[in-house]
Amino acid sequence: MDLVGKVIDSTAEYIEKMPKTIRKGYGQFFTSKETAVFMASLFSIPTDKERISILDPGTGSGILSVALIERLIEHNIKSILLVCYENDSNIIELLEKNLSYVKSHIDIDFSYQIKNDNYIISQASDYNLMLDANPNPQKYDMIIGNPPYKKIAKDASEALAMPDICYGVYIIPRSWTSGAYFKHFRQKFLNEGALENIHLFVSRDKVFDNESVLQETIIIKIKKTSAKPKEIVITTTNDNSDFSDIVQFAAPYDVVVSGKDMYVYLVTNEDEINTIKKLNHWKNTLPSLGLKMKTGLTVDFRNRDALRNDEEDDAVPLFYSQHIQSGKVVFPIGKDNEYIVTNQSGLLQKNTNYLFVKRFTAKEEHRRLQCGVYLARKYSSYEVISTQNKINFIDGLKELSECVVYGLYVIFNSTLYDSYYRILNGSTQVNSTEVNSMPIPPMSVIESMGKELIAARDMSETSCDKILRSYL
Repeated sequence: MDLVGKVIDSTAEYIEKMPKTIRKGYGQFFTSKETAVFMASLFSIPTDKERISILDPGTGSGILSVALIERLIEHNIKSILLVCYENDSNIIELLEKNLSYVKSHIDIDFSYQIKNDNYIISQASDYNLMLDANPNPQKYDMIIGNPPYKKIAKDASEALAMPDICYGVYIIPRSWTSGAYFKHFRQKFLNEGALENIHLFVSRDKVFDNESVLQETIIIKIKKTSAKPKEIVITTTNDNSDFSDIVQFAAPYDVVVSGKDMYVYLVTNEDEINTIKKLNHWKNTLPSLGLKMKTGLTVDFRNRDALRNDEEDDAVPLFYSQHIQSGKVVFPIGKDNEYIVTNQSGLLQKNTNYLFVKRFTAKEEHRRLQCGVYLARKYSSYEVISTQNKINFIDGLKELSECVVYGLYVIFNSTLYDSYYRILNGSTQVNSTEVNSMPIPPMSVIESMGKELIAARDMSETSCDKILRSYL
């Protein structure tokens, strides 16, 4: 009997009646049947237990729970307790109807509880060890969930309930695996549990087939334990939404989860493993060398009155990603609004040497890291300049030789570093936090690489790869 199919059908009827604008307010997007069945397949079914308890902390219409129940029945589990949390009153009736249908169509001891409550807020006392905390909180054999996809404010009840890990978002997109925003969550999460499986979607629109969601999502399986496994199973699918093209790879746990900030490197093959190992050999970062990648200062659409198309008195260059061309910064290029007139110090920076890096690239582009060398002496008539916020720049180069700028270009224009960044961050945005955490060579090596690049007079990726390889 296709219980999941029945729930999917009833959910489709609900979606037709309930406008997406309302559901989006709850962060409510429903899992496809294929994804639910795949997630249920990740569980290891115990052979020594006849009774299983399940928690679904954001149940919705019950798609994930029912998929897991079907799998447990296939493995001859005799008794199941399902505890559901759902705080959207609009869908409680449908959830009750779906679970009642399941109960009446299976031959095992199945019971369920539906709690019309916010799971995070309901656990605040237990989580924070308050006086009214339950001395014997309920524990579960299995937890399955598709959390709400929505942002919440820092002073929201959920954030206040779990202040050490909740920084304004209740979601596990791909972006939780790196960066400062999710640092405390990762540390809490991965100190108390071990990742066993990670599934990556090459196509962003296959997780929620009927929902038109383009979120970079991943599926993870984690076990609550302090013992870490030797390997993590990482699987990927391309365009098929039925998981028929699944590719599996076993990666060393200490390569995937590493560093004091517990970044999760989403590697999918041996070449990517080698990339991580090679570059992690270096222990320096930009900040440790007195450098730092920052985001461009000027949001152009918020400062329209200050923008100019042509040079005039008191105007200074405003650099955009379009000014980065073939490894160099070219200015002017006849672009609209490439000058700015302002006294706002927050929009201006010293005219000194920089490495500019594009913040945004298309998913299909060959490179994620696209950079250009900016030399202050080429624009010596300006004391200050400005950068549009769709580029990043590496700051701290004022007292250093131009060779250092070129050496940084070798690093960030190489295939190896581009691959490293793609593993570290799956989005098309180049985040300065991640770049500042990436390992780089000592300053002496950076300067030597820059000298070689200047001598070669070849700014290509191939040239940078050749120089970098000689120092690895």
